[in-house]
Amino acid sequence: MTDLQIAKTVTLKPISEIANKLGIDTYQIETYGQYKAKIPLSYIDRNKANNSHLILVSAISPTPAGEGKTTISIGLSEALNQLHKKTTVVLREPSLGPVFGIKGGATGGGHAQVLPMEDINLHFTGDFSAIEKAHNLLAAIIDNNIQSKTVSLQLDPRTISWKRVVDLNDRALRRIIVGLGGTTSGVPRETGFDITAASEIMAILCLAENLTDLKKRLGNIFVGYTYDKQPIYARDLHAEGAMTVLLKDAIKPNLVQTIEGNPAIIHGGPFANIAQGTNSVIATLMGMSHSDYTVTEAGFGFDLGAEKFFDIKCQSANLKPKVVVLTATIRALKYHGGANLNDLTKPNLDALKNGLPNLEKHLENISKFKVPAVIAINKFATDSEEEISLIKAFAKQKNISVALADVWAKGGAGALDLAKEVINIIDTSTSQFEPLYQWNSPVIDKIETIATEIYGAEHVDYSLKAKANLRKISSLGLDNLPICIAKTQKSLSDNPKLLGRPKDFIITIREIEIAAGAGFLIPITGDIMRMPGLPAHPAAEHIDINENGDISGLF
Repeated sequence: MTDLQIAKTVTLKPISEIANKLGIDTYQIETYGQYKAKIPLSYIDRNKANNSHLILVSAISPTPAGEGKTTISIGLSEALNQLHKKTTVVLREPSLGPVFGIKGGATGGGHAQVLPMEDINLHFTGDFSAIEKAHNLLAAIIDNNIQSKTVSLQLDPRTISWKRVVDLNDRALRRIIVGLGGTTSGVPRETGFDITAASEIMAILCLAENLTDLKKRLGNIFVGYTYDKQPIYARDLHAEGAMTVLLKDAIKPNLVQTIEGNPAIIHGGPFANIAQGTNSVIATLMGMSHSDYTVTEAGFGFDLGAEKFFDIKCQSANLKPKVVVLTATIRALKYHGGANLNDLTKPNLDALKNGLPNLEKHLENISKFKVPAVIAINKFATDSEEEISLIKAFAKQKNISVALADVWAKGGAGALDLAKEVINIIDTSTSQFEPLYQWNSPVIDKIETIATEIYGAEHVDYSLKAKANLRKISSLGLDNLPICIAKTQKSLSDNPKLLGRPKDFIITIREIEIAAGAGFLIPITGDIMRMPGLPAHPAAEHIDINENGDISGLF
């Protein structure tokens, strides 16, 4: 059965029942139909949140074979609830880019899903649309100010870094010309589009702790320079108030349910290869305010989403995770070990052994943050007992906990061993979480610490443009911001072809973008793009709907 077919066999509970499980008054939630709702920010309780056990689910370096962080996150939360531990899973919202592109949705799979999966994977509660509108409103205000003869701030169009966004993969929009059509249609200039998940508004929404903080961060967005080299921010254009109004509902986290009827909070959706890759601070704190255990995930491999989760999100919001669940699949490890993509279902102990260094590197990276870890082997039907035993022997040699998780087929019941390992680690170990670097360190030191310590690079090269960006950052007094490196997810390096655990490589920083509103700097490496393209045969070709409203081809 497909994920959608499995989801259709479930009788959903009214969202009021799910709210009651969290201890939230049903008359306070804002419902979107029968099975979706938004939770008021007033239900966040920092004191209660401080007593919740925060569990981060991460993974090895992604492969075309898939790793299944979201599926493991959902399955683990189901298992913890089965063990009578009040647990909420907190996830990101899917982007329509991957949904209609190649990756698919982000609601888990099999018997470890969040529901209603069609709604969540499509427009959901309109958060992405609101983020798009707020982002593009600022773009319109910028171009209007350039055009104006009465209230112009004398913005130099050549220095404007703010693009527009759309929540689709559309490579044709990466570089465009706006303002054509004569004097009434604006001033012609080169700009472009990013995907909505890469919007600084998305990053801001996911790091803001309330409306006041959101408005302040929006005002801090760096736009460009005047002709006399004075920096201009969104607050100088008086844009932050209207932008905040557009986001007044989007800032509230969304409540849905797991396939077993447990609470799931889904909010925000930045990509981890081009942004911070974690759900909102507000959503995490909401889950922690109403649960003894809170399970969350960070996008792509530990080197991307989890590093940013620790160094940006945890530092910004003062969160202290108790344990990391590192997701691995035998298929993915064999791919990192040199096996052909078409042969990953065949037993291959040699390829698996050759792929273990990738797992080993991610475990080493976790230890740098002084948080205990457990390996979750996301089980597939084609995994052999010999292959499973090999990973367990590796974990024993490294003195790392490990558990087999069969959540796609069995849901929470398939993750009971994993849940027990997580509980045991929390009960018997003391997480001494500390970040990899201090925010007030020099920008170059922060970049090189991540590149050498987490990626394993020999050293870092900077293009002439990146060096100029460093000077600009210093002149703006933004040296003390954390680092959010944009890098391929396919490799620990910035070269997607270097699988496994590459060594003796150089990371090249081609430019550094400023996200002053979000509160971080974005060094961009290799050929990474902030607007993906569609594959030759996008998933959209197979998605359809009949006259009764039944969707087909969606996962």
